[in-house]
Amino acid sequence: MARPIKWRKVCCMPETSKFGPLNLKECDKSHVSMTVDEYETIRLIDFEGFNQEECAKQMSVARSTVQGIYIEARRKIAESLVKGKVLLIEGGEYHLCEGVGKRCGIGCIKQNNGECGGENDDERKL
Repeated sequence: MARPIKWRKVCCMPETSKFGPLNLKECDKSHVSMTVDEYETIRLIDFEGFNQEECAKQMSVARSTVQGIYIEARRKIAESLVKGKVLLIEGGEYHLCEGVGKRCGIGCIKQNNGECGGENDDERKL
């Protein structure tokens, strides 16, 4: 029997979900897909300055899970930069936090400034 999915808590959707080279030709459709939970580890660790333990607590998963997600996210960013591919942020195993006062941690954008990017803030994705 398969193990049940452990949903990763994500503060909110990224403000922009598509990044890429400016000189991309229309015919070049190659891209790298990053999940929303991978994006969240990059945001928390690299942007907010969390360590892996703090990130794991914020996302409600084990530190070893965060480590694996983070390694994969960095690999995808590197592939996008080195190979000149578009980076798309979509999908993943996550649920969005409920915002201020709803047991969200200090890394919550909603709690810090009341704003959140993206259009589907109350959606659960797979």
